[in-house]
Amino acid sequence: MKFNRIYALVLRFYYLFRHSWDRIGDAFYWPTIDLMIWGLTSTFFKSFAPNAPQIILIVLSGHMFWLIVWRAQYEITVNLLEELWNRNMINIFVSPIKFSEWVTSFIIVGLSKAAMSFPFAMLVVYLAYKIEILFFSWYFVPIILLMFMTGWWVGFFVSGLILRFGTKVQTLAWTFAWLIGPFAAIYYPVSTLPGWAQTIALFVPASYVFEGAREIIYNGYTDPTKFYISFSINLVYLILSIAFLYSSFKKVLEKGLVKVY
Repeated sequence: MKFNRIYALVLRFYYLFRHSWDRIGDAFYWPTIDLMIWGLTSTFFKSFAPNAPQIILIVLSGHMFWLIVWRAQYEITVNLLEELWNRNMINIFVSPIKFSEWVTSFIIVGLSKAAMSFPFAMLVVYLAYKIEILFFSWYFVPIILLMFMTGWWVGFFVSGLILRFGTKVQTLAWTFAWLIGPFAAIYYPVSTLPGWAQTIALFVPASYVFEGAREIIYNGYTDPTKFYISFSINLVYLILSIAFLYSSFKKVLEKGLVKVY
């Protein structure tokens, strides 16, 4: 891979972001609205359960960590769709750009956008509710990493589907992450799910992270085994999703890039 080609792709996405009010709204406006709504809702719930002061932190931290998953997968899938909507795939791959450089640029863009959105969300939560997400101390680092990994494999898998079936399945770019959301137990323990759903949750790496995050809020610590399990499942899914995306890309090349739309 060549750094200059990756940089050129990232710079192109940056220009698109800077001049797109839709992208800016996705990065700042909607997270702010969601946090305000969920924060006010959890404050209302707290009035009925004064002995559960952690409820606001549980809800808002869960939403913020899920925001990382959403941001990571969104940047992969929607940037791919941008290429398809603008019929730009041929222009990209007629150049010397490699598949690996293309994928790497998506990851870097997702990281950079999250580096803007997440601190902004932390500031909103602190100013509105006096809650510090850095309460998680050193656990904050593995939680963020694992959330990114989940977002990446979701994004790569959905992108593989879009390459195989075209823009007729583009709705998955906005809906697939939320399909696994209930089994990730973002706002509630896995034990509240019905038995069949708890079985599915065992294979959702984010569920271990959110369970661990709630233990940290309640007890100040958690069993790191949960993070190890989440990392292992994420790693397997990430490898499989990249392989699936590459396989889909090869299929597209066989048919011709012009037919993917």
